[in-house]
Amino acid sequence: MNSPLIQLLVLAGIAVFLILRLKSVLGTREGFEKPPVPRPSSAPSRPEFEVIDGGPDRDITDYVEEDSASAAALAEMKRAEPSFSVTDFVQGSRGAYEMIVMGFERGELNDIEPFIAEEVFEAFVQVVADREDQGLTIEAEFIGVREVRVENVDFDLETREAQITMRFVAELTSVVRDKGGDIVEGDPKAVKRQKDTWVFARKMGVDDPNWLLVATDA
Repeated sequence: MNSPLIQLLVLAGIAVFLILRLKSVLGTREGFEKPPVPRPSSAPSRPEFEVIDGGPDRDITDYVEEDSASAAALAEMKRAEPSFSVTDFVQGSRGAYEMIVMGFERGELNDIEPFIAEEVFEAFVQVVADREDQGLTIEAEFIGVREVRVENVDFDLETREAQITMRFVAELTSVVRDKGGDIVEGDPKAVKRQKDTWVFARKMGVDDPNWLLVATDA
């Protein structure tokens, strides 16, 4: 037997020995094996995000302080009437303010009567009647509301009567003319700033959605 053949046989024997050795150490895989069970970590796992349940009602806190009595009153009003929206009320009061101011300035009270409490409406009628007796007329143009905010809120849990005090700052032009048409007060080109505090009232949970103007600071 020549030398190259002997070397080949020796190498083959070594290879067989190594294969048998590795199998005894590593073992063999047959069939389905369960995946390895991960080791528990000592550090607690953290969620990818936190979900905050509840929180402040932005429809309320956008208009009054979160921990104020007004905020608590608005929350009770929402419980009494779930469809009630502070945002919708504020927007509605803004439109009502312009309509009532211009109706009063022009003496056109019939259009605004449904939105005013009887006592306030009677005061408006008296002022307009006094102007007419003096032969005075008012020419006014509404420029716009520059500021509107909720000043105070009251709610009676027993009667479900709600009152919301609103503060308005508006700009308009206004002149008063006498019987002859001469200006006795104001300037048609001068824009004046008018500030008013009005109180609107309504019983929550009833079918009638209209708020009534029940008090003014005038």
